[in-house]
Amino acid sequence: MTMTDNPLGKTTRYPDHYQPELLVSIARRDNRQLLQLGDGELPFTGADVWNAYEISCLDSHGKPLVFIGRFIFTADAEFLVESKSLKLYLNSLNQEKVVSVAQLAETIAKDLSRAAGSQVEVMLTTPDSVAIPDLPAGRCLDALDIAMDTYEVSRSLLEEGDEELFEEITEEVLYTNLFRSNCPITNQPDWATVTICYRGRKIPDTALLKYLVSYRRHNDYHENCVERIFCDLMMVFEPRALTVEANFLRRGGLDINPVRTTEQDLNYPAFPRYIRQ
Repeated sequence: MTMTDNPLGKTTRYPDHYQPELLVSIARRDNRQLLQLGDGELPFTGADVWNAYEISCLDSHGKPLVFIGRFIFTADAEFLVESKSLKLYLNSLNQEKVVSVAQLAETIAKDLSRAAGSQVEVMLTTPDSVAIPDLPAGRCLDALDIAMDTYEVSRSLLEEGDEELFEEITEEVLYTNLFRSNCPITNQPDWATVTICYRGRKIPDTALLKYLVSYRRHNDYHENCVERIFCDLMMVFEPRALTVEANFLRRGGLDINPVRTTEQDLNYPAFPRYIRQ
């Protein structure tokens, strides 16, 4: 096989000048209709917290500058932004001269807000100022001894377990590093640490882990997966409070971290980064 015949490593044209028109918007409405959310008030608040590790431009003298960015899209934004288009857009800034970091952040915020249909918060930092990654809070489910033969999403898995546990009122934080879904465009695997924080009837550990593992062959966007998990947990267990967050590993220099919650006071600028990110 010659490199010409190689199915991997196909050339992608990266722009060498600023092109905000590269950003591709995807309506959230279509997925939410599948979840029977309709056009009314959403059952959650939240945000999609993106970390971008490949941001570079030039200063006024032509010297390269590099940054790590954090972009916060609100969950009620009309559109999500397709991740590859965002990568191409960020690369279109590589040869642009900027007067200041504030100007660069303002430009990115303006372009992302237009694509999302809602105001997007943009923060830029230098790599040497980024904190050491956090450790997940809560109790890890990964050591549970489970038998799996279902790798397509099945809400019925949540209904398995000890019925007596269903009546127990509790408050806890559970997480797993075993989550995988797949990109609906390229079918590439997307890995994540998923954290469930809730107050209400006890969610059986084994049932929850089996349900989350059942996404392994599921094709969907990160944001849609988290909204589906939130809605399924609400439907089966009716918790008094619920937060679902997923810290996805970076791909193409971007990691996406959706959060959907019944709470109102989450600190998104301080949202955690884990070691696999």
